[in-house]
Amino acid sequence: MDMDVNMLFLTLLMCYNPYVFGLFEDINIEDDLSPDLTDFDLDISPRRVPRQVKSMLIKETKPHIQELSVKTTIISRYAFTAVSCTMLNRHSAAAEGVFQFLIPKNAYVSNFTMIIGGRVYPSEVRPKEKKVKQGKGGEAKPKNKEAGEQSAPEVEVFRMGASIPGRNRAMFMLTYEELLQRRLGRYEHVTSLRPLQLVSRLSVDVTIVDHSTITHLEVLPLRNGKSNTAVASGASAAKTPAKPALPVSTVIKQNKTFCRITFSPNIVQQAKITTSGMLGEFVVHYDVERELGIGDIQVLNGHFVHYFAPKDLPVVPKNVVFVIDTSASMLGTKIRQTKDALFTILRDLRPGDRFNFVSFSNRIKVWQPNRLVPVTPLNVRDAKKFIYMLQPTGGTDINSGIQTGSSLLSGYLNVDPDANHNSVSLIIFLTDGRPTVGELQSPSILSNARAAVKEQFCVFTIGMGNDVDYRLLERMALENCGMMRRIPEDSDASTMLKGFYDEIGTPLLSDIRVNYTEDSVQYVTQHLFTNYFNGSEIVIAGKLTNQSADSLHVQVTASNSDKSIVLETDVALRQREVETERHVKEATAGVGSGVTGAGTTGSVADDFVERVWGFLSVKEGLRSRLKSQTSREREGHTQQATDLSLTYHFLTPLTSLVVEKPQVLADGTMAKDTPTPTPVTTETNKKAVSANELSDETEGEEDTSQSLHLMKDQPGGQSSTVSKTTGKIVKRPAQKSVTISKTSADGDPHFVVEFPLSKLTVCFNINGEPGHILRMVSDHKHSGVTVNGKLIGAPAPAGSHKQQRTYFSTITIVVNRPKRSYIEVTPKKVILDGRDRLVLPCDTTVSVESGELAVTIVGKSTVTVTIGRTISFVILVHQYKNPAPYQRNHLGFYISNSKGLSHDCHGLLGQFLYEEVGLAELPGNATATGDNSTFERSHILKVKGRSVPVVQKTRRIYSGRQSVDCWFARNNAAKLIDGKYDDYVVSHLFDMGDWTHGSNGA
Repeated sequence: MDMDVNMLFLTLLMCYNPYVFGLFEDINIEDDLSPDLTDFDLDISPRRVPRQVKSMLIKETKPHIQELSVKTTIISRYAFTAVSCTMLNRHSAAAEGVFQFLIPKNAYVSNFTMIIGGRVYPSEVRPKEKKVKQGKGGEAKPKNKEAGEQSAPEVEVFRMGASIPGRNRAMFMLTYEELLQRRLGRYEHVTSLRPLQLVSRLSVDVTIVDHSTITHLEVLPLRNGKSNTAVASGASAAKTPAKPALPVSTVIKQNKTFCRITFSPNIVQQAKITTSGMLGEFVVHYDVERELGIGDIQVLNGHFVHYFAPKDLPVVPKNVVFVIDTSASMLGTKIRQTKDALFTILRDLRPGDRFNFVSFSNRIKVWQPNRLVPVTPLNVRDAKKFIYMLQPTGGTDINSGIQTGSSLLSGYLNVDPDANHNSVSLIIFLTDGRPTVGELQSPSILSNARAAVKEQFCVFTIGMGNDVDYRLLERMALENCGMMRRIPEDSDASTMLKGFYDEIGTPLLSDIRVNYTEDSVQYVTQHLFTNYFNGSEIVIAGKLTNQSADSLHVQVTASNSDKSIVLETDVALRQREVETERHVKEATAGVGSGVTGAGTTGSVADDFVERVWGFLSVKEGLRSRLKSQTSREREGHTQQATDLSLTYHFLTPLTSLVVEKPQVLADGTMAKDTPTPTPVTTETNKKAVSANELSDETEGEEDTSQSLHLMKDQPGGQSSTVSKTTGKIVKRPAQKSVTISKTSADGDPHFVVEFPLSKLTVCFNINGEPGHILRMVSDHKHSGVTVNGKLIGAPAPAGSHKQQRTYFSTITIVVNRPKRSYIEVTPKKVILDGRDRLVLPCDTTVSVESGELAVTIVGKSTVTVTIGRTISFVILVHQYKNPAPYQRNHLGFYISNSKGLSHDCHGLLGQFLYEEVGLAELPGNATATGDNSTFERSHILKVKGRSVPVVQKTRRIYSGRQSVDCWFARNNAAKLIDGKYDDYVVSHLFDMGDWTHGSNGA
C-alpha cells in the first residue's frame, strides 16, 4: 500500500463521529496496514521474551491483538475515551476476530469503526425499532457468559465479531463519552483491561485538564471487577503492601491544572500479572479545588455548565429507616455481609439523627414500632441486637416492606411537625430478589409506594446479586427523589453497602433551587434538587440565549441545619468564556508548565460544554421516560431523548448502532460482491437495568442499554467512490475552481441576495446571538434539502459601534431524499453521512461521492456540495493563522446552483430564489452619513407586495476578492423577509421543520 493510499486511509478512519479525528490522530496507519504479517510484532527484543510467553503466542489460534491503545482526555470532569485495537490473523484461512471492551455503565458510545482487508466499515446511530413480542418458540437470549465478561456493577460489555481474511489485519476503533460523578469527595475514572490474551503493545493514556487546581491525584493498583480489590503484582504475591504501589510501568506527569498518566506494560510484564489477558481495572482518583459561593461556571460556544459542590457546611440531621430483606434467598454470605455493614453504619450515626429498622420476608418485623428513636448508646446497642437476631426465611414481600417503612417515617413526620423542618428524611431499602408474595405487579407496588411516600422523603434502593428486578428498584428510587445502587453477586457487599451509605449519610443541604437570568438561558437541565450530600456534586447545563449580555445572574437557594441559604452573584460571561477556551486549548495542546502533552484530543474539546449539555439532557430524558405515568407523556420523553441521542451520535437505550459486516470467502479472501444487508442484533451482556438502560414497558419484555447491529456489505461494497469494491482507495482529483453566485451569507454575517430577473442585488445583516441556529434554506418537502447555520460570537474590534460580532461556525445540509443524509461543515472538518460516513479534514484536497451527494474540498479554501447535479452550494472556509481577539475561524455560505430547489423554497435566502422585486426612489429624501460629504439616497424596494426602505451600499464577497453594489435593508431585514428574524431561529442543526408563519403585510 503506497503512501498516498495510507494517507487517504487515515482520512477514512475518522468516520462518523466529528470527534474521532482528534481522538485517533496518533494512530500510525502505515504500521498497522503493513503487508508483513509473518511474525508477531513484539515491543521488546525477542531474546528477552521468555520461552513460555513466545510458546503461548505461537500456539494461539485466534487472531492476535498486536496493539490495544486506550486514550482518555478528561476536560472539566467530562471524559472522551478512544479505544483502538489492531488484530493480526497469521493463518492463511479466515478467522473470527472478536473485539470486546468493557465500558462504564454511565457512558455512551459515540462511534465505532472497523477496517478489515483494506476496507472501512463505519457505523451509524439509528432510532431503535420496537421489539415484536415472541412466544416461547422465539430465540432465547444466551445465558452463558464468555470468559472475561464480568457482570460488574459499573460496566457493560461492548462486543463485536468479524471475519478477518487470511494473513491480514483488522482494526477496531471505539469511542465513548462520560460525565464523571463525584462520590465521597473524588472523581473516579476506570479503564477496564480484559483483552483475554497477552497484547504485543498495550497502552493506557489518561489526561486530565481542569479549570480548577487538581488537589488530589491517586492511581490505584490494578483492580479486579468482582471484589474491587487490588490485583497482585505477581503470581506468587502473598501480601499487599501497606502503601499500594503504582501499577508496573505507570508514569505520572502533572502541574496545578494538568496531569497525564500513562500505563504501558510490555508483554512480559503483562504475563507476570496474568497470562489470560485479564489484567483488571486501571483506576484513577482525583479531585479539584472548590470555588466558594455559587460554584464553577464554564461557558463555551453558546452553552454553559455549572458545577456546584459547597464545602465546610454544618451537617443536617437525618431521619432514616432501614428496610432490609430477610427472605430465604439472603441466607449465608448476603445476610452476613449486610449485618456487618449495618453494624458499621450504626457506629456512624450522629447524635442528632433518628432511626429505625424494618425487616421483611413474608412477615414484617419492626424494631421500634410507631416511632423513630434518637441516637444514644442504649438505642445503638439494642439495634445491634435486633440486627444480630435477623434470620432469613420465607418469601419476598417488597410491597409490604416499603409500605411499612414509609408509614413509619411518615407517621413520625406527621406527629412531630418540627421533625422535618431542619432535617433530611430518607428510606434505605435493600433486597436481593423479586416480589414473590403479597403484591407481585410492579405498577401496583410503585403506585402504592408513591401514595405512601407523598413526596415527604426520599427512597434509596439497593439490589444485591443477579436475581433482582432492577427496573422496579430504579423506578422506585427515581419516583421518590432517590437513587439505586447495584451490588453484584460474589462482591464485597459489606464494603459496597457501607460505601453507598457514606455517599448519602452526610446531608448538607436540602431543597436546592438554582435559577439563572430568565431571558438569558433556555433548555436548562435539572435545576431543582431535593438534597445535597457531602462529597457529591450538582451539575447543571444549559443554552445561552442572550450572550450579548455582559453577565449572567445566578441564584442558589437551599436550606441547611438551622436556616435558609441564598447565594447569588453575577457571572462575567466573556471572562468565563475566555478562561474556558484557555483550558480547552491546554487539553488540545496537552502542554502545561513542563508537562509534555497528550496530543490526543485534536478538535474533541471544541464543543465539550455543549456535549455535557447533550449528555445530561439525554440522561434526564431517560429518567423522565422511566417515571412517566401515561403513555403520551412517555412518548414525548422518548422522542425528545431519541432526537438528542441522534444529534450527538450517542448509543443509548433508544438507539441502535448499525455496522456493515464484511464477507470473507472460504479461501480466506474478501468477497467482491456481497448480499443485501442483514441486521443481526448483538446485546450487551448484563442483567442490570438502570436509567441508562431503559426499555419499553411491555409485559415480559427484557432489554439492555445498547444495541449493536451488524450489516453485511451492500452489493458492490462501499458506495463511496473513495472506497471501491476491490478494497483499494481511489483519490479523485478535486476541482481547482468553482463558480459561485452572489446569493450568500458570509462574514458577520452579511446576507446578499441576487435577483437576476430584476437585475438587482439586495443585502441585509442579521444581528443574531451566539448559539442561535439560523434556517437559510428550507425545501425538505419538495427537493428534500434543508440548510442551517450555527452562530458563534466574538468581541467587536476596538472603536466599533457593535458590542459583539457573530459568524457561522457550523453549516449543515440535510437531505431527506431518497434517504436521509447530511453534510456538516466546520472550519476544521467536513462530515459526510450518506451511504458511507466519512470525516474529512478541511486542509486536504479531495473529492468524494456518496449516492446523490458529492463533496469537493479544496484545502483550506472551499467546500462544494452537490446534490443530484441540480443543486450546489459552496462554503468558504475562513481560517486565521494568528487570529486577533475579535477574529474567529468561520464559514461563508453561497448558493451556486438552485435549479433543483422548488418555488416553495423558504429560509433567509431560499425565499428569494424565484422572486422579482421592483425599486422606486423617494423624491427629495437623502440620509447623511459620516462627515456630511456623503449621502445615501433612500429608495423603496417592492417585494411580495411589501414596501421596504433601502439605501445603496457596497459589500465585499468571496473573501474580499470582489465588491458588489447592493440595496441594503435595515433592522434585521424587517419587512424584506417573511415574518421576523426570530422565526428563522431553529432548535438544532438538523431541524427540518416547515415554515409555518405567514408573510408580513405591506
